[in-house]
Amino acid sequence: MIAYVRGKVLATTEETMIVDVNGLGYEVFCSAGAFAKANVGETVELHTYLQVKEDGITLFGFESVKEKELFLKLISVSGVGPKLGISVLSGMSGEDFAAAIATADAKRLAGVKGLGKKTAEKIILELHGKISAGEIMQASGDTPTARAKQPAEKLTPMEEDALVALQGLGFTRTESLQAVKKAKEQGATTTEDIIMRALQGAL
Repeated sequence: MIAYVRGKVLATTEETMIVDVNGLGYEVFCSAGAFAKANVGETVELHTYLQVKEDGITLFGFESVKEKELFLKLISVSGVGPKLGISVLSGMSGEDFAAAIATADAKRLAGVKGLGKKTAEKIILELHGKISAGEIMQASGDTPTARAKQPAEKLTPMEEDALVALQGLGFTRTESLQAVKKAKEQGATTTEDIIMRALQGAL
């Protein structure tokens, strides 16, 4: 299996890039994140997934291990193939995707090109609780034991919903409380906004 490719970008199309690895050109279907870090004539590093079918072999490329892990979670859902999976990750960021799963926001997922409402609902049903914070965020260098405990505060129903969603993503209660408080200080006004700000703040 080809899990990683490093080489010079020879050319790109709307969906693929050709990467020259020691004189061998690999055609790779890439996520938007992978395209963002690639320029023709420059060296690119891609974490890849190889799909082998009777009618051919296809290579898919991602900007990071984290993004590839999300992709593998996606294609584990029945009815979601690699091309649809990479379309989802190109249509929204990893934190957007995680927030949609945590809040069961099928409407947001269904907004991705090629992804219908029923498939979006199925993705949420099968992945809810299976995507942890560690899979969507890089280590921030801040550990739970290094954080001071915060005094108990009364939360609004909106904040409680955000707290539950964040804990479902793998945060501890203390981490979730701190994230909710910070998001509110930054002007978050909805449950979804609190979750998004919490995820973005940990990157």
